[in-house]
Amino acid sequence: QVQLVESGGGLVQAGGSLRLSCAASGRAFNTYAIDWFRQAPGKEREFVAVISYNGRNTNYANSVKGRFTISRDSAKNTVYLQMNSLKPEDTAVYYCAAGPLWTVVAASSMKYWGQGTQITVSS
Repeated sequence: QVQLVESGGGLVQAGGSLRLSCAASGRAFNTYAIDWFRQAPGKEREFVAVISYNGRNTNYANSVKGRFTISRDSAKNTVYLQMNSLKPEDTAVYYCAAGPLWTVVAASSMKYWGQGTQITVSS
């Protein structure tokens, strides 16, 4: 069993930065890939970024590539999403999720989810 709790959300101006954290409890945390997803009002939940269980592999959605960086600190059972050069279209609720492999990024394949944290980017 893995429990995930996101933090770090808030309101930021376009061009600004935020860092999200996904803190996990449970021994199995370090056996899962951790993904970030986001969901804007009226839209489907979409993949943002993923990091492998050992932190060696990452992947990003094209819309955030070069602006967002995912990392994990296994000693702290925490995954981070550093978001730079934020745009109004990044506004959404951001969720972290535990998945089987870093190459599997479908929301339906995630095993555990956090409760989400709101990011609002003003223009």
